[in-house]
Amino acid sequence: MNSALDDVRSRHCPGLSRIGALLADPGRAAMLWSLMDGTARPAGELTMIAGLSPSAASAHLARLTEGGLLALEVSGRHRYYRIATPDIAAAIEALANLARASAPQAAPQRPASAVPLEMRYARTCYDHLAGELAVRLFDGMLARRWLAAAHDDPATRESSALDTTPDGAQAFAELGIDVTAQRARRRRFACTCIDWSERRPHLGGALGAAYLEACETHGWVEHTAKRRVLRVTPAGQRHFEGFLSGR
Repeated sequence: MNSALDDVRSRHCPGLSRIGALLADPGRAAMLWSLMDGTARPAGELTMIAGLSPSAASAHLARLTEGGLLALEVSGRHRYYRIATPDIAAAIEALANLARASAPQAAPQRPASAVPLEMRYARTCYDHLAGELAVRLFDGMLARRWLAAAHDDPATRESSALDTTPDGAQAFAELGIDVTAQRARRRRFACTCIDWSERRPHLGGALGAAYLEACETHGWVEHTAKRRVLRVTPAGQRHFEGFLSGR
């Protein structure tokens, strides 16, 4: 009887309860969230972040690795952990948005204005650009018709895959982004990602990661000492202002 029930559950929600169980523990959730800047961190640092004993942290890290949410990198005697794939990072970000949106009314959510300004304006969302700047740039890309919903379905704009238009492919190429190469990567090519501080979409996927890399290469943004926070350089300010003003 239990076997038959398990079979039905696996057909209708394959692996969902398993993933939910991995994310349900506060210590494991803290470890995963600390890795959302795309870095790999040693077990000792993750242990301190989660506030666990070394033995408990080791068991949690083993579960997350065996469950496919974390990847392990070994360098000599050191063991480093990172989020296994960009799609997993995107799922964690989406769940964080869901948790924020579904918070009980009795516990009012912190308004976006309470988010530190430097974190709100420009930051990383795993490996792509996030924050107010990212949302505005994404709106600009849509206005210039660089991007369109995949399969020409406008209804999917805020929740599904995106594709480049011919104009967009040329524009991204001028930024130094090989669209064909990004499309061939083993991950989603381009998609919307709801920004947790702005509550509006920014560009995610392989194309989003390549765009952030291009911004860094051109010297428009640079990393700071604070995790996930990006600094827009004077050259970046000129470039982004020109783009957003339509010049």
